Amino acid sequence: MHHIGFFLYPGHQILDFAGPFGAFEAVARIADRPLYALEVLSRAGGKVRGSGGAMVESRAPKGVALDTLIVVGGDIAPMRAPGEVAAVRALAAKAARVASVCTGAFLLAEAGLLAGRRATTHWRVAHLLQREYPAVRVEADRIFIADRDVWTSAGITAGIDLALALIEADHGVEMAREVARELVVYHRRSGGQSQFSPLSQMEPATDRIRLALAFARDHLPEPLGVERLAEAVHLSPRQFSRAFRRETGETPARAVERLRVEAARVRLREGAEPVEQIARAVGFTDPERMRRAFVKLHGIPPQAIRRAARQNLD
Repeated sequence: MHHIGFFLYPGHQILDFAGPFGAFEAVARIADRPLYALEVLSRAGGKVRGSGGAMVESRAPKGVALDTLIVVGGDIAPMRAPGEVAAVRALAAKAARVASVCTGAFLLAEAGLLAGRRATTHWRVAHLLQREYPAVRVEADRIFIADRDVWTSAGITAGIDLALALIEADHGVEMAREVARELVVYHRRSGGQSQFSPLSQMEPATDRIRLALAFARDHLPEPLGVERLAEAVHLSPRQFSRAFRRETGETPARAVERLRVEAARVRLREGAEPVEQIARAVGFTDPERMRRAFVKLHGIPPQAIRRAARQNLD
């Protein structure tokens, strides 16, 4: 049985706690047996008030031995009180794996657990984390990062991505997929994916255009002309093109190109596949077309993305 403890403090963000907790909780339903023992902890135990006023029951950590400690995000000032820091430091010393969601990275950093490591947090406060803890190698534009036995993630929904990645590490990719289905999550975003995904930037108003974008994302290696996307959401090509342009501000072809660039960027940062292979895998007809798309969107070619990723790992 893998013992996971969620550490709360006054002012915690309830979704940073409830999302990952729900992911681990779902494993037992899918496996039809308990694989995780989940515990809610706080420095003194009892009810802990979150940032929105909701109270969560917890127990004091005395005598608790954890396999994984997860520090949730929330208000930064109260989490860095000496008592909270001491409690987390003591729990982490006995845990095989430590993780944080969102601003929980500040508590890990204050406890000295991120020094010399790569880490991420919510994009709004990433600059503050880097400024206040210069020994941490902050990567602001990441969903989550695993640096050996310490994992950090961006905020809110990224905590679910983190939990799914931990489940995958513990019980394999199929279990993680089943949990994602149980939670009605489209898919687990990889750690290297940008916090600013192309889908969230476009923010279409209707379900049909959102479904078209999701369809495109799931079929990137295939031809994705207007006719194919329109058929997927039961519109005529003319209706679809007009609605798409009205809701996203760009053409379907441009949106598909952005999705392909993002998918290629993740593979460039996380793997060693040849550029030519990546281009084919994400739907570009040749590496030169992918290079032009990268330069247009990011101002740099694909090879520069890979070089930067390797330098970060050195």
